[in-house]
Amino acid sequence: MRETPEPLVHPGAARFRVVDCHHHVGDVHASLGLGPGDEPHGGSASSPSAGPALSPEVATRLATMDRHGVDASVVTPGHAYLRPEGLADTRRVNDGIAAYRDAHPDRFAAAVGIVEPMYGPAGIPELSRVKDELGLAGISFHARFQGVSTDSPLIRALLARMGELGLVPLVHAMGEAHGEPLWQVQALARDFPDLTFLVLDCFSDFEQCRQALGVAEQSPNLVFDTSLAYTFDLVEPFLRRFGPERLAFGTDLYSAPLGYRRTHVLGQILDCDVPDAVKQGVLAGTAERLFGLVKDSARSTGKGPGGEPS
Repeated sequence: MRETPEPLVHPGAARFRVVDCHHHVGDVHASLGLGPGDEPHGGSASSPSAGPALSPEVATRLATMDRHGVDASVVTPGHAYLRPEGLADTRRVNDGIAAYRDAHPDRFAAAVGIVEPMYGPAGIPELSRVKDELGLAGISFHARFQGVSTDSPLIRALLARMGELGLVPLVHAMGEAHGEPLWQVQALARDFPDLTFLVLDCFSDFEQCRQALGVAEQSPNLVFDTSLAYTFDLVEPFLRRFGPERLAFGTDLYSAPLGYRRTHVLGQILDCDVPDAVKQGVLAGTAERLFGLVKDSARSTGKGPGGEPS
């Protein structure tokens, strides 16, 4: 088992393999109005992994993961990157997230890219490039940053090609965010029944926690993450109804200065009165299955198949 520089925030995490399916990488200074950041535009995911030594961004992320017993994460560029050069900027961001993954493949187990819907047909070749050349596992959509609604025909055109390529669609459905209502995600799931979608941030408000029960019942190809849930008490009914196969641990961890000191939802999952096998499914199994990460997971952490120390 990996040595940690300080005690675990949640000691029970040591008994499980933990994979966070929802990390974002990139400079957020411009979008938050914090002044200039590391890069003027594009390439926002590329600089943190440059060079043989750990950058402050990577060091902070790994320290946060270590404190919480998170073995690996799935990394995605932040959607608020500047793109005055359009597709060229997006390509740089995708190159950057692939390099970020490659610099620490034991901790960043998979990388997800971005293709902007507003590029229309010009963006379709980028789907093939990120799959075939960069080995990215999926494409993230965050409509509030992309100038479209989640059920836009422009997103649908990308999804059709993603299905052919085997790319996982990650769709943000942040509560009360314009253009990202859960019913629009459900419409995509209905029209693309052969695609398994990872729905991000759904449990971010009370109404969506309730709505998710009905949506999941009607749309078996939707898997949900725990990001931005303010308490797992509102997510637990979903887990008990649909099982761990439909729920994945995620935190929406961003690059500094955004982030967290303590993710309370992880502790609540560990304390939840369900069998360890169910907890293990939520904490790692579902994400590993969705992104094809199952092989060699036990060997990479020194934990057995159920998360127990081997």
